[in-house]
Amino acid sequence: MKGFIIDLDGTIYKNYQIIDGAREAIELLKKNNLPFVFLSNRGNISRKDCLKKLNQIGIDCRIEDVILASTIAARFFQQRKEESIWILGDEGLKEELIDHQVNLASKPEQADWLLITLHEQLTYEDLNNAFRAVLNGARIAVTNHDLIFPREDGPCIDVGGLIAAITATTGAKVQYSFGKPSPFMRDAALQQLQLEATDCVVIGDGLSTDMQLGIINEMKTAFVLSGVASVEDLHKANITPLFMGNTILDVVKDILEGVKHEYH
Repeated sequence: MKGFIIDLDGTIYKNYQIIDGAREAIELLKKNNLPFVFLSNRGNISRKDCLKKLNQIGIDCRIEDVILASTIAARFFQQRKEESIWILGDEGLKEELIDHQVNLASKPEQADWLLITLHEQLTYEDLNNAFRAVLNGARIAVTNHDLIFPREDGPCIDVGGLIAAITATTGAKVQYSFGKPSPFMRDAALQQLQLEATDCVVIGDGLSTDMQLGIINEMKTAFVLSGVASVEDLHKANITPLFMGNTILDVVKDILEGVKHEYH
């Protein structure tokens, strides 16, 4: 493997608390001059904020090494300056859109697009404004479709819950989804690494995100058990990763040594 595409939530940290071995795994890649990019479906934070949090937990990387679903969405709408966006999500997404000079609607009824991401401070008014945006003709785009994300105190509802609320009440469908395993994320990661898909390995804890990104694009896959999904979940999904370990450090060591483990 020449390049590493690495998930964040459940792989590097949980609720921004570093997972054992994560720092050492990244340093091991650097020691072996192996390029990596952090590719996350996080859409409710900005890339600058994510980089700051990574640095605070001891992960030394550049902003170019971090690609979020919020970044991909911002790049997409940056090219559509005549169209205005209403956000259902946390302030981090708004910050990323502003950094990319995206046109934000002043009222939900005036929006051309509703962009949905995780909203951990959600109020009824937030949800209702998003509902009204779509009723008035806004098309729906989402940072990702994740149903669950891992936190130290247990699994939490992700963007999928908000998407379901809006699509169920309006009858509208999602037009664009920017997160893994979309081509948007694949292309951004490969462009950053300057590698072909077959030269890369995806490391993560997500079955429908990380593992599917690898499977769809003929990348190698490495599954970590430090997130939400279990070995039983892998079997139910009929997914067999090339590498598997309890932590990212386990799988990085195995990849470098060419060791494969079966978990039952």
